[in-house]
Amino acid sequence: MGDTHLLHSEPSERREGESASGGPSGSAGGGVRSLPYESRVIRGWHVALLLGIVGLVTLFYQGLWGNPRDIPTVLVGTQAPAFSGPEVNTGEVISSSNYKGKVIVINFWASWCLECRQEHENLLAIHKRFSQDPNFVMLGINYQDHEEDAREYLERYGNSFNHIRDLKGTISIDYGVYGVPETFVIDQQGIIRDKKVGPIIGPNYTHLTEKIIAPLLQGSSTGAL
Repeated sequence: MGDTHLLHSEPSERREGESASGGPSGSAGGGVRSLPYESRVIRGWHVALLLGIVGLVTLFYQGLWGNPRDIPTVLVGTQAPAFSGPEVNTGEVISSSNYKGKVIVINFWASWCLECRQEHENLLAIHKRFSQDPNFVMLGINYQDHEEDAREYLERYGNSFNHIRDLKGTISIDYGVYGVPETFVIDQQGIIRDKKVGPIIGPNYTHLTEKIIAPLLQGSSTGAL
């Protein structure tokens, strides 16, 4: 008779995932299969995206809950931006250019600011102490406030110096103010010598009066950078 045929012939195609030996493809002994190239790329992209989101969230919470007083100012040692605006009570336009050659203390505040209330008595004390010096000027800059609220605030807590309304927010932007209270000291040459973020109380008050304002009025460079 003719040629004898094998009872079970070799299948023409192997099932997907099987090696020539009939077992799963991959490393010897049935090891874990390596991911396809496309899957590895997608997984790497997901990891990078996750790390980026975590980084942004971390920065957000540092800005939200961190201490802004720890952020150094880039304005100290630079020429103070000129500014002008209407006085809160009288409406008279006041310009910083009127006080060239003087030591100027400017304090950014608002009626809704709790820390501003904490420092207000000390601000009045600073003005009382140094206002007899003809080379000293103190100005308040009313920040993101309603005119009537600002007037009521000054009437309630006391007022002995002029306050300018920052109507368009340009003064605050020029000085890099991102909250109140903030206080700047400008020397006789128009250079910003010091910046305080937060209320002028405790060590802030002592440093501002004894280490910055008094030396500058005495013609000393001790209050410099």
